[in-house]
Amino acid sequence: MSKTKYTYAVARIRALEVSLLTNAVIEQLLACKSAEQALQLLVEKGWGDLTAGMLDVDEVLNKEEEKMWQTIREVAPDMHVFDVLSLPKLYHNLKAAIKEVCTEVENKNIFYDDCEIPGEEMFALVQNKEFDKLPGNMPATAREAFDTLLHTRDGQLCDLIIDHATLEAMLEAGKKSGEKIIEEYAQTAVAIADIKIAVRSQKTGKNAEFMKKAMVNCSEINVDQLTQAALAGAEEIAQYLEGTSYREGADALRISPSAFERWCDNKMTDSMRSQKYESFSVGPLLAYLLARQNEIKTVRIILTGKQNEFPDEAIRERIREMYV
Repeated sequence: MSKTKYTYAVARIRALEVSLLTNAVIEQLLACKSAEQALQLLVEKGWGDLTAGMLDVDEVLNKEEEKMWQTIREVAPDMHVFDVLSLPKLYHNLKAAIKEVCTEVENKNIFYDDCEIPGEEMFALVQNKEFDKLPGNMPATAREAFDTLLHTRDGQLCDLIIDHATLEAMLEAGKKSGEKIIEEYAQTAVAIADIKIAVRSQKTGKNAEFMKKAMVNCSEINVDQLTQAALAGAEEIAQYLEGTSYREGADALRISPSAFERWCDNKMTDSMRSQKYESFSVGPLLAYLLARQNEIKTVRIILTGKQNEFPDEAIRERIREMYV
């Protein structure tokens, strides 16, 4: 393919990057006295749908996610390279559908519709056991998770099966994309997921078998070593991370759980900063997507915190760094 196939798309993204929220705007949101005031500030900056007069938190944030993907669809020469970003939603729909069918408990608003198989369609496929209509390696995963939940009623084991398959699918999608930056993103996302699994498993006393079934080997994390560290304690996880490219996570882990979660998201943002200087690749588009996802998540943290009257410092500890 021509080296210039992304030139137009990158030019469009560069023009849109000036509208991304800066750390200064995040400080303005933090200074607002209420969630309503913060939401009004966002609406004034073009968030939500001005024609609909939106002032509902979920509606505004969902609208921003729609805008984000619509922008990429308009400019990207090939949307398939972004499959790695939509796979978590696709597998979430599978998980939610299996739980609804097996437990016969209906949960509204738990499905995503902006992925390859929307919620209602996924539910119908699972209800009719039409697993072969699922893409990729999902049929085998769906059968195993469905049978496991149906016969054991172990929701956590069902989650483990699907979450593990999600990480494997992301690595595979990264390789298939043919784009180095997409493959690197997948490797980083899976590595951070492995680290999160280790941290949470250590806190909840999970055994080695559980962790190895949950984690997926990737280029920068040794699952066996990380598992042994988790079995030994939180400090041992930190010491293991210090010998990897994720060493900053060790300091965050020692501070607090919220500092660690914040570091996980910041690590993804930091991994994209070099794309500010790219002009002929998919990198800037991926960076823009992740930047938008990051700012939407950060805004949600701020608005939720203010709705629940959390102290500003408690909210500040959880907010993410902005891309710009």
